[in-house]
Parts: sequence; C-alpha cells; structure tokens
Amino acid sequence: MAKSPFAGVKSSAIRTQIELGSSSSLLDIEQITDRPSGDTRPLNEGHIKALAESIEALGLIQPITVDSKGHLLAGGHRRAAIKFLKETNFEAFEKHFSAGIPVHRYDFDADTEPELALAIEATENEKRRDYTAAEVRELAQRLKTAGFHHTRGRAKAGQKSLTPTLAVIVGKSIRTVERYLAGSSELNPTDDGFDRQLNKTLNLLRKLQSIQPVTTKQSSLVKELPQIIERIEQALE
Repeated sequence: MAKSPFAGVKSSAIRTQIELGSSSSLLDIEQITDRPSGDTRPLNEGHIKALAESIEALGLIQPITVDSKGHLLAGGHRRAAIKFLKETNFEAFEKHFSAGIPVHRYDFDADTEPELALAIEATENEKRRDYTAAEVRELAQRLKTAGFHHTRGRAKAGQKSLTPTLAVIVGKSIRTVERYLAGSSELNPTDDGFDRQLNKTLNLLRKLQSIQPVTTKQSSLVKELPQIIERIEQALE
C-alpha cells in the first residue's frame, strides 16, 4: 500500500503541539523572510489590498507566525499587506508598526525541518479564530468609523468596500458576512454548514498542493487541483 502523503504532516503536527516552545515578539518587516521551501499557495492580490485597508484601520488582528530565524510559517497575505501598506501609506504603517510587527515565533529552523514547517502552517490555518456574528458586527462598526462603506454591489471609485474586506479578515464568505450584518443571530444552519465545510475542504486542497505525489493517480489528481480550488472559491464568493 502506498504511503499517505499526509502521514508526515500529521506526525509533525503532533510533535508541534507536544514538543515545540513558542513565544510572542516584534520584528521589523524586513526580518520576516520567505519560507525556505517557497509559498505553498499563490498570494491573492485582491486579498492583499483588502487586508492592507483593514490593517490601516484596525491594525494587525492576528500575529504572523515565524520560525526561530524569522522565516515565514503562516501569514503570507498579512506580511504582503503590511509591505503594501508601508509602500503606499507610510504614515499608517508607522502608526501601527513603529515598534515592529507582532509575530508568534516557534523554536525551530524551517530550513532544516521543512516538514515541520508545513505542519505548523497547516495547524495555524486550521485553528484560525471563528468569529461570532456579534464580533463581526463590532469589526464592521470599527471599519465604518474608519471610512468603509457598506453598499450593495460594486463600490464607487475611491470608496473602501466594507463587506469584502470584512470577509477577508474573518475568513468567511461574503454571503455569510452579509447575513451577520443583517443582525440575525439565527443563521440558516444548512447554508452556514455548507460554507463552513467548503472552507475546510479548500484549506485541505491547498495543503495537498504542497505535498509531493507518490503514485501516478495522485499526480493526475494534483494537476486538476487548481481548477477544483477555483470552482470552490467561486462558490464561496
């Protein structure tokens, strides 16, 4: 029987939870360097700009995850958004990050333990905070105060659109965010459950892209993953 491509990731994830120490600290943006093995998924330019706008208004809500040498483990879009903010609005960058970028640092070197780095990335993505409807509405109010507009359809030129930015921040579909903003705490369980499972599936498929296939059938499946991922992303819009 062929060895599961997830076997190493699972064992490393267990080690991550049991053995590794970690700490919180601040780093200059230049000290947060690329993953030694490269990005496991391409960055989305739209997400980067939406995150940059939210960080400008709210600051960095979730720290970036790095190894002992500052290699990026989780938070590629956040790092890119902070760099974009520094280039386009240095005053806002200095307001939030004059002392440094908040990071969560694990005590190991991703360069020598790439499998462990992948496991931590997977673990960090899976444990992403699940915001309640009340928390989403509170964030929405803070964004409105910062000049974001809650409008139907495409925002006017120069306007910052609230709903897409909020969806990127909390990791939920635009449809779910709109439902939260409507003020109803009794969500449709079927729709919300379907979106939730699609998001979980999307994360698993993205992780699968970063693992070397073993068999011919696995290689064939990996080639089809970009199209499958794109269709799921479209369903969540």
